[in-house]
Amino acid sequence: MAPFLAYEDKGPHSSRLPLVLVHGHPFDRTMWAPQIEAFAPDRRVVAPDLRGYGASPVTPGATLLSRFAQDIADLLDELAVPSCVLAGLSMGGQIAMECYRQWGPDRIRGLVLADTFAAAETPDGRRARNTMADRLLREGMRGYADEVLGKMVGPSASAEVAAHVHRMMTATSPEGAAAALRGRAERPDYRDLLTRVAVPALVVVGADDEYTPVSDARALHAALPDATLQVIGSAAHLPNLERPDRFNAALAAFLTRVDT
Repeated sequence: MAPFLAYEDKGPHSSRLPLVLVHGHPFDRTMWAPQIEAFAPDRRVVAPDLRGYGASPVTPGATLLSRFAQDIADLLDELAVPSCVLAGLSMGGQIAMECYRQWGPDRIRGLVLADTFAAAETPDGRRARNTMADRLLREGMRGYADEVLGKMVGPSASAEVAAHVHRMMTATSPEGAAAALRGRAERPDYRDLLTRVAVPALVVVGADDEYTPVSDARALHAALPDATLQVIGSAAHLPNLERPDRFNAALAAFLTRVDT
């Protein structure tokens, strides 16, 4: 049976834990290109396109975080990945938290949460996400992409990185993005779950992130029983693309710790 999700699966099947990378909104698996390049020579790296994004199928309506998590579980079952280090950025970080809620420490041996937060949506936030979903269905992605690019990546990001981020956003299906927004508006509160995470965790954030500021990362770090915090300077919401060397160094150190 062919997997539902499109994905990258690169690197050797070795004794090292596979690294599974979950992208944010409204992006696709190519946002992890620097990490795939850096880590696939030495370990298996799996990076899916989430439902509604990239080359994966689009399902209109509302896609709950629990559905995204189940899709990833189904993919890992198909690929015979029984346990892994799971990393997610922004919405991908919230999906990673949902994965931990569903799978627990037997399948997730290390958790990486980048530029994300754990609280449930506020009433105002819920309305804003649903309003944006309506807008994307009505207008498409380009206007939104033009507006938010300067918050996704900071002013010191290269033109090449900014173009890549803009290209991912404009290529995203409005129906897929709207479904994710509606589902994300209904997400649960993961703050109590974090206090019970029984595996090592790495929290990463861009110092200039306006969407999920450093204060949010510090709250995650404080809640997690065994966590390291890395604040990456001269980066906004996508430090893995804006400052890949620093992001990769933090991730490499974490992977070394989890592997041993």
